[in-house]
Amino acid sequence: MSLINTQVQPFKAQAFHNGKFEEVTDQTLKGKWSVLIFMPAAFTFNCPTEVEDAAQHYEEFQKAGAEVYVVTTDTHFSHKVWHETSHAVGQAKFFLVGDPTHQLTNAFGVHIPEEGLALRGTFVINPEGVIKTMEVHDNAIARDVTETLRKLKAAQYVAAHPNEVCPAKWKEGNKTIAPSLDLVGKI
Repeated sequence: MSLINTQVQPFKAQAFHNGKFEEVTDQTLKGKWSVLIFMPAAFTFNCPTEVEDAAQHYEEFQKAGAEVYVVTTDTHFSHKVWHETSHAVGQAKFFLVGDPTHQLTNAFGVHIPEEGLALRGTFVINPEGVIKTMEVHDNAIARDVTETLRKLKAAQYVAAHPNEVCPAKWKEGNKTIAPSLDLVGKI
C-alpha cells in the first residue's frame, strides 16, 4: 500500500540539531514543508556522502520553506559523535534524527527487519503532514538531493495551482500542463 496522500503517523524521536538534542514529533512537521531522508546507519560508507550533499543544498531547502530531517536507526547520541567526527556530516545544520526503536522506519515502510537498518527512503511532506512524494531504493545506491529539491518544488507548485500538473523533468519556472479533455491523446 502506498503512503502517498496519507497522514504521517504520530511519532516522537530525539535528534541532534545545531549542537543540542531536540525532540522531533509528527507535530514538528506541521506548518511547513518537510523532507525526511532515511539512511541505514551512521558511520557507514555512502551515508556521509548523502548528508554532505543535503548540507550543500540546505540553503535551497530553507529558501523553499522546507526543513530537512535525516533519519537513521542510531541514537541521537551517535549522531552527535558522527557530526563531530565526520567532515561530511559536520556540515549538516539540519536535524539528525535517531530511530533506535524503528518507530519511524516501520511507519514509513523502509525498515529492514533482518538488519535493523533502514532502506534509503526520501519523503516530501506538506505542511498539513501529508506525504506527497516518496522514493525508496537499495542501500548501495546513494541519492542526488537536487532531484529531491525538484520534487519538493513540484509538490509545492501543484499545491498552489491545483488545476495544473508538472510534466516530466519539470523545473521551477518551466511550463506546466492544465489537464483537459482536449489534451487527451495530443501530447
